[in-house]
Formats: sequence, structure tokens, C-alpha cells
Amino acid sequence: MRALLAKEISEFFSTVTGYVVVSVFLLANSLFLWIFPGDTNVLDSGYASLDTFFMMAPWIFLFLVPAVTMRSFAEEGRSGTLELLFTRPLTDLQIVLGKYFAGVLLVLVSLLPTLVYVVSVYLLGSPPGNLDLGGIWGSYIGLFFLALIYVAIGIFASSLTDNPIVAFIIAVLMSFILYIGFDFLSSMEAFREINFLVIKMGINEHYKSMSRGVIDSRDILYFLGVITLFILMTKFVLQSRRW
Repeated sequence: MRALLAKEISEFFSTVTGYVVVSVFLLANSLFLWIFPGDTNVLDSGYASLDTFFMMAPWIFLFLVPAVTMRSFAEEGRSGTLELLFTRPLTDLQIVLGKYFAGVLLVLVSLLPTLVYVVSVYLLGSPPGNLDLGGIWGSYIGLFFLALIYVAIGIFASSLTDNPIVAFIIAVLMSFILYIGFDFLSSMEAFREINFLVIKMGINEHYKSMSRGVIDSRDILYFLGVITLFILMTKFVLQSRRW
């Protein structure tokens, strides 16, 4: 599996894909946080806070992560190399995990440079250091888990088709529904009696919980459960393609 993981990582950074994803993520967030005037601008708000970053990042990842994962299996199927991949001494689960962890690494690489934002806001506080670091680290953990789910969804969507563009669209739609769709459903009259349970089924409620700086085991179990579900579904799809 390590050989497959190394291959996937090498492909990410031997082409412009990996660099474009990281650059777009950092550029988009930096422009809204520091350049564009308005409520999202840290300097204009007058508060030493990264709330804007943690509000925007899930939406930016919503499109960038599927862009990374859309070729994982779709391109293999279109080029005919998927059958060759099946001949390697790897189980279906190892193949899925190899591609999954490669996407996870790219997400981590894109998040690490944003620690500069933390240092900047820390120094801009009055007095310096007047910052809710507990909330920030909780938000980072929540954002990382959210991105892990996006990667799992993207890998699953890529296994469903041989067309990377179709895989991208499926992944974006599924990620959107899981992130915010249940919030919309909970506001409908038909779900008024169970709206609390409906909200809990979506990512946003658990992400917001972590953003408050409270790392609840229920939130972690939710994220791990959803990730495991999509990885297992991807494994099942791969098995069905062997038939």
C-alpha cells in the first residue's frame, strides 16, 4: 500500500494539480481575510479572530477536494489501468486507503501554511496574544475532520464513474448535502418533531461544535463513522467492478 500511496503523492506533485489546489486554497482565504474590504477582512473588523477563515474554508474545500479526488479511480477506469491495479498484490481496501491517504496528505499540506494566519492574528491582538486559542485549535481539528470526509466522499464518487468531471459533480453535490443539506431539511415542517436528530446527521452541526473549542467524543465518532462508511462503500464498488 505504501508504494501506491507514494505513487499517488508523486502524481499529485509531479503535475500542476497539487500546487494549484494548495495555491487556490491559500490565495482565496488570504484575499478575503487580508485584502478584500468588508466584514470578512480581519483588519476592518477590529477583532483578533479567525472566525471568517473557519467559515469560508469548508466552502472552498467543498470544491477543491473533489477536484483532487475526481481522478482517483475515474482516470484509472478511463485509461484502462484499473485492471492493472487489480493485479497488484493489494486488497481492495488497501487500494482504497492508498488513494484516500494521498488525498488526506494534500489537505494537510494545504492547511499547514494557514498557521501563519494564527501567528498574524495573535500579534495583532490588543494586547498581543488576546486570542481564543482553544477555539482556534478546535476549529482546525474540526476543519481537518471535515476535509477528511470530503476526501472519502470524493474517492467514492470517483469509483462510480470513468468520467472525472462527473465524479467531481457527484462529489460536490454529496458533500454539499452532507455539510449543509440536513440543516435545510430540519427547518421543514415535515421534520419539525425530529429536527434535532436531522441536524445531528449533518456535518455542520458537529463542525460548529468543535469550532467552539470543545472536542466532544460524539463529534469525533460521527466524523470517523462517516469516513468509514464511504471508504467501505468505495471498497464495495471496486469489488463490483471485478465481477
